[in-house]
Amino acid sequence: MTNDIRQLVKEVLDQGYLMSLATTDNGGVWVCDVIYIHDDDLNIYWMSDKNARHSQAIKKDNKVAGSITYSTKSKVPNFGIQFEGAAEQLEGIQFMLLIKHLAKRSYPAPDISQATKLMDGDVWYKLTPKKIGLIDEENFGYDRQNIEI
Repeated sequence: MTNDIRQLVKEVLDQGYLMSLATTDNGGVWVCDVIYIHDDDLNIYWMSDKNARHSQAIKKDNKVAGSITYSTKSKVPNFGIQFEGAAEQLEGIQFMLLIKHLAKRSYPAPDISQATKLMDGDVWYKLTPKKIGLIDEENFGYDRQNIEI
């Protein structure tokens, strides 16, 4: 069953576009939406300004939570994930992540010489989940399916 749940989680990650990311800082809880990509190990990546509130919060406390919901209209069964884990800033351009990120946004693959300009001062972040809850109303009703990573 865990492999089936894992595959459904990958479907959410493949079909979704925005991730709601929750962080905490001295000002309290903060949520922002970021365009994400993922790898086969269910790690989630995004680019952000390193001075953005959520980026600064991650530097002080790397514990994060988030959700991704793939819904297109009302009265369609809910399909999404909720998760918690640790986030970290990655060093460098991460060219392969940049290619994947741009493809998700329907842009052509860049030449490596364009990478710095395309990053526009942003940096990459990686979220390594430790727990993921799947919401798949069509298959499981309102019973969330959880997997530990």
